[in-house]
Amino acid sequence: MNGERIGFIGLGLMGHAMAANIVDKGWPLAVLAHRKREAVDDLVTRGATEVTTPRAMAETCDIVVLCVPGSPQVEANIQGPDGLAAAGKPLLIIDCSTSEPATTIRLAEALTPQGIMLIDAPLGRTPKDAWDGTLDAMVGGPAELVARARPVLEAFAGRIVETGPLGTGHTMKLLNNFLSMGYAALYAEALMVGAKAGLTPLVFDSVIRGGRMDSPAYQTFFKYVLERDRNAHRFSMGNALKDMSYLAGFAQALGVANPMGAAIRNSFALPVAAGRGEDYVPMLSDFVAEANGTSLVPKDVRDR
Repeated sequence: MNGERIGFIGLGLMGHAMAANIVDKGWPLAVLAHRKREAVDDLVTRGATEVTTPRAMAETCDIVVLCVPGSPQVEANIQGPDGLAAAGKPLLIIDCSTSEPATTIRLAEALTPQGIMLIDAPLGRTPKDAWDGTLDAMVGGPAELVARARPVLEAFAGRIVETGPLGTGHTMKLLNNFLSMGYAALYAEALMVGAKAGLTPLVFDSVIRGGRMDSPAYQTFFKYVLERDRNAHRFSMGNALKDMSYLAGFAQALGVANPMGAAIRNSFALPVAAGRGEDYVPMLSDFVAEANGTSLVPKDVRDR
């Protein structure tokens, strides 16, 4: 049995799997329900304890992992009326969310006088990797806090990269997602142009796959395009827009021009504005094709 008591907030696609790895590997775990009971019920059967508020979690835990959509949810869970800080006791918070770096730094500065330490440890890879315990973690914060957090992170992360001071983990995560969403936007537009010119996705893939432009990200995207596997990459276009909006704000704060970031953000703003925000990122390819009067869906599938 591991000594430190762990709390986990944010039992979504990634968080459920991460929390399962923590409790399965011997850590005492407290969890908090949000909208769906399934994850909490599963974790309780594995040995976790359910609490009803972040404050109650902080009262019984030494370390709390957050895996929520973004900075507003992080702040609410920490500084809300029944938030973690309301417990009034020392705590280490590991923020695995994709948050705004400036907000992370400001929040840490406000919490330190209360004995609450914060590090950022956003994640790379997919929910499947979360279940396999092979996520990537980009960790920013003081070395002694990172060292304390590392055994917990190792429960669900196969690769842990220390990025530097507090906030650099969230900065690196935004850059990682900038590349990922940028490739998705490129794939979608290239497929649309090809379809308009009479090139099927299968022909497109036969050229790219195995070549220099192939990659795991490409293969995940095309698992949806070719096989219509809706769960190939379970990351919503609404979340993609949120992350690219964070990047735009970060670039503005730095005083730099980021025209590619603006273009990628708009690639996702369009489907989100059209009500497709809950669709997953590879489905951008269908939206772009439809907007240009074509389809990537094989005719035999369309005719069913």
